[in-house]
Amino acid sequence: MDHGQLLKRQKVLADFGEFALRSDDLDAILFEACRLVSDAVETQRSKVLEIHEGGKKLRVRAAIGWQPDIVGLELDMDDYSSETYSIRTGEPVITQDITREERFRIPMFMKEAGVAALANVPIFLPANRAYGLLQVDDVEPRDFGEEDTQFLRTYATILGPVIDRLHKVQALQATTERFSIVVEKARDYAIFVADAQDRIVDWHKGAEKVFGWTAEEAAGMSCSELFTPEDRTRGEDRNEIETARREGSAPDVRWHLRKDGSRVFVDGSTVCLRNPDGSVRGFLKVGQDVTERRRTEQRLYESEALQRSLIAGVPQLVWRARSLGHRIWSSPQWERFTGQRNEDSAGMGWLDVIHPEDRDLVMAAWRDAEAKGGLDCENRIRRASDGEYIWHHSRSLPATGLEFEWLGTCTDVQQLKELQGRQEVMLAELQHRTRNIVAVIRSLSLKTIESSMTLDDFAEAFSRRLAAVARVQSLLSRLGEDQRVTFDELLEAELAAHVGGKEKIMLDGPRGIRLRSRAIQTFALALHELATNAVKYGALASPRGCLTIRWRLKNEGGGAPALFLEWVETGVENMPSDDAPPRGSGYGRELIERALPYQLKANTTYEIGADGVRCTILAPIAIDGGKE
Repeated sequence: MDHGQLLKRQKVLADFGEFALRSDDLDAILFEACRLVSDAVETQRSKVLEIHEGGKKLRVRAAIGWQPDIVGLELDMDDYSSETYSIRTGEPVITQDITREERFRIPMFMKEAGVAALANVPIFLPANRAYGLLQVDDVEPRDFGEEDTQFLRTYATILGPVIDRLHKVQALQATTERFSIVVEKARDYAIFVADAQDRIVDWHKGAEKVFGWTAEEAAGMSCSELFTPEDRTRGEDRNEIETARREGSAPDVRWHLRKDGSRVFVDGSTVCLRNPDGSVRGFLKVGQDVTERRRTEQRLYESEALQRSLIAGVPQLVWRARSLGHRIWSSPQWERFTGQRNEDSAGMGWLDVIHPEDRDLVMAAWRDAEAKGGLDCENRIRRASDGEYIWHHSRSLPATGLEFEWLGTCTDVQQLKELQGRQEVMLAELQHRTRNIVAVIRSLSLKTIESSMTLDDFAEAFSRRLAAVARVQSLLSRLGEDQRVTFDELLEAELAAHVGGKEKIMLDGPRGIRLRSRAIQTFALALHELATNAVKYGALASPRGCLTIRWRLKNEGGGAPALFLEWVETGVENMPSDDAPPRGSGYGRELIERALPYQLKANTTYEIGADGVRCTILAPIAIDGGKE
């Protein structure tokens, strides 16, 4: 690059910086950025693309040398575009001649517009946040040199903070406008600002309407003067400010004083305002006048509280009590369920029908009830008809207007408890099976990779083994409670997946031998490997071949019952020696000779004879009534 070009580019950077300082219009700045960069690198066209739709699209935000309708055009951010690659790696991407570009896919509109060469430079905002990229285009093949690349990187580095500043300016302007509109329109809300000493510095129209003071009268007044005398005596004004300082905000829901001495109930909050260094700048207070609503709700609550409580109690067990559960009345529902007469349940007599293990819990709930404003607990109550203890949910609120009196109900939740228990068992079983199947599939994939010569070999073998796993899961999914998959079901499902008929297969064994759920998967994979080998290379692949499968229960030495399986192939032609097993048999043999003994404590043999494979498996199992 000669000295003149260097000076020209330095001037472009200076001109752009001056323009950016004078303008707050992002579109104008991006257009000028495109114009100046095209002039500096002597290309006919350039554009700025902005990330759009959460990173799924790139939208042309500004362009020079293109038709006006190019602005707003959207491109997909796919893995094959140079634009996406540049943004993700943070590095420039140069294409000297798009006719020779083999790394990336060039958008069709650029080809149609005659673009022959391009350079992409990512634009990042502060904190390394991706904004988009700067793209310069040339209609002739071009070798963008190191000087061009470094200039474009410098240009994009300057452009990022400029864009970020304008984003913040626009956001601040929008926020200020919205705040002004809200403040002016919210006449039913008292909105005002106090300084760090809690003295009023900004008093809006809504505050004047709610409290009565004008802005001139309120200026410099302590916010404490808005509190009632009793709240000031209790220090509520100071507590509110200290809570806001400590936690950032504090609720302000209470009665306040108006200028004329009347009271207004405000539902609001106080927010602490801080300087950039963290020091307190002041407090923003916002509250709505809800005086009439408060009075109406209070009257309604007082007049309807007892009626609401009674309605809520039917058809549950209803009762009335004093503090700490001292019973003064029990409903007929209570007597029918528990067998206790009203006089028997009076005082603390009702505790006699509470399960002994729940009595301390119930009494603890009563001790906390007044502080919490209500009683809420679950306990078991004895049913008179059969003596069973049934779960109930006890609830009560203090009845307004009746000193120290509580009206409560006990709701039968026994079925809900039983359902929750069954759900917990089912969830635990599901989690257990999920962990097991994930472990199996992981092991399958690793072992299949080890024994596969090519990707096609892996895909075929893994697909077949995964299908075997799926067949087992299908059998398990159809089981009811306390049911088990039987060995003959498992065997028939596996054979049906490999052969259309059983002319060459002899099965000899009892039906109904139940398997442990955790043993089924390993058994299924062993059967799958044996059947696959027989179909591809063994008895089921030979014209004169024959497969015999025998199984029975054994109970030797008085120990746990075990399943004995014998797999015998005969009539196999050209059977390889034991030192050279059939292709693909490595994982199956390893599964039988190593995995079964390890996982199921099984004794196994695997031999390749002159005319076929002979395999035996002796594995402990669970039969009816056995545990998993």
